[in-house]
Amino acid sequence: MAAPREPADETDRIFELQEQVDQLKEAVTSHAVVDQAIGMVVALARVTPDQGWAVLKEVSQHTNTKLRGVAELIVVWGRSGVMPAEIRAELEAALDRHGPTQIPGSTTD
Repeated sequence: MAAPREPADETDRIFELQEQVDQLKEAVTSHAVVDQAIGMVVALARVTPDQGWAVLKEVSQHTNTKLRGVAELIVVWGRSGVMPAEIRAELEAALDRHGPTQIPGSTTD
């Protein structure tokens, strides 16, 4: 039989569990934003979900921006029509690599 836990041990365990809960909440939120961005890329660029995922990863890697940050910028762009020029340019380049469609509102022909 295990020895009874000390109150300090229980407090530490509660703290560890709370940290895990916080990390899981963050992961779920991040995953939802990435899924929304993939959905936008799929719908607007007429690519497959796998291609949409690849596009997000490439934009993230080529702009040295975290994937979640790229996803957030794409979701905001969907509401506002505003996207940083560097992200827009890399998004267009990634879409060119995965399909012929340009993003709406692009000035590039």
